[in-house]
Amino acid sequence: MSEAHTALLVRVAATIVALHPERIVRIAIDGVDGAGKTTLADALAPVVAAQGRPTIRASVDDFHALVIPGGTVNADKLRSDRAAVAFVHDFVESGKPVGVICHGPWTLVEAGVVNGRTLTSYPSVRTDLRNAGANAVDEEVAIDGNLISSRTPDDLPAFCAAIVDRFASA
Repeated sequence: MSEAHTALLVRVAATIVALHPERIVRIAIDGVDGAGKTTLADALAPVVAAQGRPTIRASVDDFHALVIPGGTVNADKLRSDRAAVAFVHDFVESGKPVGVICHGPWTLVEAGVVNGRTLTSYPSVRTDLRNAGANAVDEEVAIDGNLISSRTPDDLPAFCAAIVDRFASA
């Protein structure tokens, strides 16, 4: 991530949401010095405020953006949680930005929101995306409307830059 992106991230008082299989973690950014940070995770580390909240009580109106993390086990558990899947469905349909990486698109498939959309993912997930009607591509980052997707942790610099740009304007 460039210094400009980091500075923008630090200046913007925004709320980013990351889904966890058991709860929603709210990450607030409010004027914390991010100088020298090179990744979104590094920039957020000093300001992460986790507030466990059951997904069933989460409201799309409470958040500006959503990040669905990857990982085989996390994504598999998340797509098995009906409340989380419903939340993801409603979030995507709201038009607010949604970042998703690695195996995270499994939850989008389960939520029924990928048909006709262009996404990228971990290679083994692309078949599931295609079977659900998505245009699955092998690119560092794919942006289709409010969906920002990426393949693997190797693509984090490009993914972080893309979601910061989108989230800052949300």
